[in-house]
Amino acid sequence: MRSRFFGLVSAAMLSSLGFGATASAETLRAYIGTYTTDGSTSRGIYTCLFDNETGKLTAPELAAESINPSFLAIHPTGRAVYAVNEVVEGTGRGNGGVSSFAVSNDGKLRPLNQRASLGGAPCHANVDATGKWLLIANYIGGNVVVFPIGRDGKLGEPSSVIDHEGFSIDPQRQRQPHAHSINLSRDNRFAYAADLGIDQVKIYRFDAQLGKLSPASPDSVSIAAGGGPRHFAIDPTGLFAFTNHELTAMVTAFRRDPESGKLTPTGTASTLPEGSNSRRSTAECLVHPSGRFVYVSNRGHDSIAVFSLNADSGKLTRVEIVGTEGQEPRNFYIEPSGRWLLAANQNSDTITVFAIDAETGKLSFTGQRVAVGRPVCIRMLPSAPNFPTPVVK
Repeated sequence: MRSRFFGLVSAAMLSSLGFGATASAETLRAYIGTYTTDGSTSRGIYTCLFDNETGKLTAPELAAESINPSFLAIHPTGRAVYAVNEVVEGTGRGNGGVSSFAVSNDGKLRPLNQRASLGGAPCHANVDATGKWLLIANYIGGNVVVFPIGRDGKLGEPSSVIDHEGFSIDPQRQRQPHAHSINLSRDNRFAYAADLGIDQVKIYRFDAQLGKLSPASPDSVSIAAGGGPRHFAIDPTGLFAFTNHELTAMVTAFRRDPESGKLTPTGTASTLPEGSNSRRSTAECLVHPSGRFVYVSNRGHDSIAVFSLNADSGKLTRVEIVGTEGQEPRNFYIEPSGRWLLAANQNSDTITVFAIDAETGKLSFTGQRVAVGRPVCIRMLPSAPNFPTPVVK
């Protein structure tokens, strides 16, 4: 029987929507997660339209009010958006939240329900390939949680909660676990959680029938002490993976075993120019859809480092470091065709657009800049036929 809200999530549907394949639509709808506290002008999640022929954005409009909806995840059908509410107050597990929204034809978001995140400062989220489970990472408390997604798009009671254990050498940032991201392999069999507090990427087997996480064998890989792994990305072949070190401005490449999920380091590279005195604080790490390039954002230096990937050795070579034309770049997004990169500049309240050279991976600022209060995360879904055509000047 078909679901009233989502229906069946098939491979054909995902391809037609542009998930897991190059999007054919010329107009994509973007959603922007933001911080709404500490003097921010933002009121929640914003939306705008992106023309992937010209690289132009329309002015963002409020899609839904929400408190600190920092990181977003879009359901594979494109009919729901999920947000972590990055709140840090409270004791013990804290009082962070996770919110679900239905996508309306005009792009606005209708609230469905909210769950406690079972941790403080939830900071990352992903929906699995079946569309049945939402996985999140809680920075405070250092755990990862799986929530079932109902047929109506609402979040159910958690099906899996795993608390990380340990610490590392930085006395300010690594006295306890701090899970900072949770990502799934393309075959939906493994989940990877980068934990800044313990200098490890935890490796889990994922049961998509039950929504359960269990330790893989091996169950983790360590990076250099004090590095603070933050985000994690897998290349399109599934044979390589990458994590950025938030605390030391480095990125490590791994060779990945698709059968066991094991990660074997192949090399580490700096994301900053030699001799730089900038604050070391990377944020996002993404692989180009072609699999040929890796990108990492630098806060403090306000830039994105571009690397080429050697498909034989698995090693990275730095191509360039480009300013984001804004301050404190957090998440950035590579549009599905691979032609454009959009950077969320948190402290300058802007999103800036860059063209990507298909041969070199280099970035060129297009001059396109839109304003939105304290942007943190950008996600896109292809526009439906009844979405309005953007008017771009």
